Amino acid sequence: MEESREVYQLYVGVDIAAETFVAAWLAPGGKPGTPFTGEQTPAGFAALQRRLQAPGHPPTATLVVLEATGNYWVALAVGLHEAGYRVAVVNPRRAHHFAKAQLRRAKTDALDARDLAQLAATLRPAPWTPPPAVYHEVRQRLAARDGLLAMRTQARNQRHALLQWPVVAAVVRQHLDELIADLDRRVAALEAEIAAVLKESAWAESLACLTSAPGIGLVTASWLLVGTLNFALCPGPESLTAYVGLAPVPRESGRSVRGRPSIGRDGNGRLRTALYMATLSAARFNPAIKAFYQRLRAAGRPKKVARCAAARKLLHQAWVLGSKLQHFDPGYQQQQHEALPDLAA
Repeated sequence: MEESREVYQLYVGVDIAAETFVAAWLAPGGKPGTPFTGEQTPAGFAALQRRLQAPGHPPTATLVVLEATGNYWVALAVGLHEAGYRVAVVNPRRAHHFAKAQLRRAKTDALDARDLAQLAATLRPAPWTPPPAVYHEVRQRLAARDGLLAMRTQARNQRHALLQWPVVAAVVRQHLDELIADLDRRVAALEAEIAAVLKESAWAESLACLTSAPGIGLVTASWLLVGTLNFALCPGPESLTAYVGLAPVPRESGRSVRGRPSIGRDGNGRLRTALYMATLSAARFNPAIKAFYQRLRAAGRPKKVARCAAARKLLHQAWVLGSKLQHFDPGYQQQQHEALPDLAA
């Protein structure tokens, strides 16, 4: 998390719930103010802004910190941003560990808000900017597609279980067949919509460059563009690898801990899954990834380890294609990836 270089006159922490929020503020060198509880409504947001305006500090000199918990923070963050406030959205784990460092046992919404205000004053996280409209258009369709795929898997499992009985009710099988066919149509429709939205957006060229690589299809490319905001969140391939959670994490401490490096559970899990699944195809048809994967397997690396390492290579490749707006060149990619370390966990 980058630190903002701006000088602020007021630091605000907001603890978000489904229907309410609690805000606490702190002036540099002052004592925390009395927490304010509001509703997650336009009226509640307006009331918070009136409270923040009362001390006379301009919105641009006020840093508001919220946790990225679920989707409940979005409306308030967008409203404050549009009103001119500097808004920072932090990882809940970072906020959790910062609160633990305060060595307090009690936990209430008001105390959590005060901890966030203290975090804002201490760490001064960089301000957040709402993503463009294409992000919402694509991400919501991707999420809906995931939901439909889960429903289709459940329906297919039900059909398979039904067919194991010696007597099968034809009408029940027909219902399941029709449901599966309908889900197939809806998944295909969403994929067509995702392609159409991206091709009419500012991300169209990035999409074309990404999908030019064997193994990176429409869905994987879409998750990459959405998850990284068209690679704006990751200035280099190493930061992208860490962001996705595919970088090997060392486990060494003194003489007692000597674990092998392995990928952790941090990072963007959905994007990590998309890259891992894409590697199954890339290891067969992408020249650089195929050669690298086969080399690891020949060296005795287990399939899962080799695939995770190949997914990192594919992610490096995707960063070059998407951020530099280059189309896939088998010869160039082969040379580049041979020059990269294996990093096989």
